[in-house]
Amino acid sequence: MQLDGKRVCITGGGGFVGSHLAERLVDANDVVVVDRFSNGRREWVPDAADIVAGDLRDQTVRAAAITDDTDLVFHLAADKAVDSDDPDEQFRLNTDLTAGVLERMRSVGCDAIAFTSSSTVYGEAPRPTPEDYAPLEPISMYGAAKLAEESLLSVHAHSHGMDAWVFRFANIVGPRLQPGAVIPDFIEKLREDPTTLEILGDGRQRKSYMHIDDCVDAMCHIVETADGDGLNTYNLGTRTTTAVRRIADIVADELGADPTYEYTGGDRGWVGDVPRMRLAIEKLSALGWDPSQSSDEAVRQAASELSAVSFER
Repeated sequence: MQLDGKRVCITGGGGFVGSHLAERLVDANDVVVVDRFSNGRREWVPDAADIVAGDLRDQTVRAAAITDDTDLVFHLAADKAVDSDDPDEQFRLNTDLTAGVLERMRSVGCDAIAFTSSSTVYGEAPRPTPEDYAPLEPISMYGAAKLAEESLLSVHAHSHGMDAWVFRFANIVGPRLQPGAVIPDFIEKLREDPTTLEILGDGRQRKSYMHIDDCVDAMCHIVETADGDGLNTYNLGTRTTTAVRRIADIVADELGADPTYEYTGGDRGWVGDVPRMRLAIEKLSALGWDPSQSSDEAVRQAASELSAVSFER
């Protein structure tokens, strides 16, 4: 699908990834951003985009955002906390959001959706993990919800003629990344006390980190290049990984700090955390796209960008 001259709805378009995607698409497309702004911010949405403010579980909000002239929906809206305080509610919220979006799309005849899934659907899988790895055994409720949502897209792709692109993200970093992620967490802690840094787990957790600029570029490239017939699933990440201890070193260096590290212990940072993750990206590379930065380089750029801003919870 050519991403020019389309009416595009971005759910969660006021958030970290969604707002960057809206900036990318708004010059050549009619962009509608729908967001309840519980995590996202209105000021991140480009002026040229139309805004529908509200909860997508509300039929009237869905009706305002997804209309009979909508060509494509980028569905990013979700409760994204892997360690949610109420995992059962998180599962219901995320799956209800996706079911409602798909129902609305069918009712108005919109048959193209791009969905942001997650590496968490794989659970603790061998690395690098390809898209056809099985069985998928997520270890967090967030991952379980993403897998359930992928199943909903599969039904609509195979039984209702919908074209769906599913993006399984590595860890995406860059401007507007909010507290809770490792880089902002380290920045906040070192601003408060530059002499000591608490690191969740043992610091040896090792994952792929991808800069938001590469992430958005890859998403658009896949939609424009991959076969749009049915269900298309792609990993988005880098071929390299970065350890949490290395992230601490990079952030400390960017802030000019020299802290003593204190570890909370264990081989993972929290319940549901997958301590080691690297996605195979050969399928993405076969489309003629490769990340411009390694995992370390993405972390370094994001740490530099985020160290210049203040965070709001």
